[in-house]
Amino acid sequence: MPQPLSRIVDQLKSEPSRTGSLIITVFGDAIVPRGGSVWLGTLLAFFEGLAIDGSVVRTAMSRLTAEGWFERTKSGRNSFYRLTRRGEQTFAGATRHIYDSPPAEWNGSFELLLIGSAEDREQARTVLRDAGFGSPLPGVFVAPSSIAVPDAVEGAIRLQASAGSEMARRLVAESWALERTADAYRKFSASFAPLEASIGRGEALSDAQAFTARILLIHHYRRIVLRDPLLPAELLPRDWPGQQARILCGAIYRLLLPGSERWLDAHATNEEGPLPAAGAALLRRFADAHEAP
Repeated sequence: MPQPLSRIVDQLKSEPSRTGSLIITVFGDAIVPRGGSVWLGTLLAFFEGLAIDGSVVRTAMSRLTAEGWFERTKSGRNSFYRLTRRGEQTFAGATRHIYDSPPAEWNGSFELLLIGSAEDREQARTVLRDAGFGSPLPGVFVAPSSIAVPDAVEGAIRLQASAGSEMARRLVAESWALERTADAYRKFSASFAPLEASIGRGEALSDAQAFTARILLIHHYRRIVLRDPLLPAELLPRDWPGQQARILCGAIYRLLLPGSERWLDAHATNEEGPLPAAGAALLRRFADAHEAP
């Protein structure tokens, strides 16, 4: 295993167990584009390459199934998993957030939500955060007006507000923990830039290593970008590291895609046999993530 990938694997092993989170990454990145159902043995083969015991994987799958992410079917002694409807909806939103182009421009206005009841605020907090809203004050939630208010949010007073660039940046700084996100992007780039350089020097990866690298790449990037409200550039601090991290992630992803897809072709199965080929949408992931000319 090339040293840069070995270091990334070692970093993963030094963290608290994230087997369930890795399973989520495998499904969202690799299984959903190929029909959404997979044999447990395929997952076990991937985790074996990370020296993660099969019993740990089985326990994580059982927990995720009990939490409503997956549904299980059996054929003889073989178990197969696919996303529940709730899981599909959650994955669809996350997929857009991870792979699609972020907003390019801000129209000059914000959506403000005022929620007076502490109980209503607590119920709405996670939903609004996942939708891209920040909070400068208790009971006040804000997002660029291009962000849709989730249907699940009830009892809020909705206002539209406009602001100049400097005032808008101050509001953004008070509403989101951007420096923490920026630091995470910097660490991501420092961890994965050596892998890009290694591949660029011609250090070959096996198909299994390419799949491992692809999953770990998206696993680390996903954990950052899903906390990032993906604000328009005009609202972000100068020298924001998120765009460079996205360019790096997209470049490595494109390098890893052929080999990792070959691994899936050879090893991944569902109830009917080998997984179907992924559609054209897979090739459009990170389509915007290129260095500026």
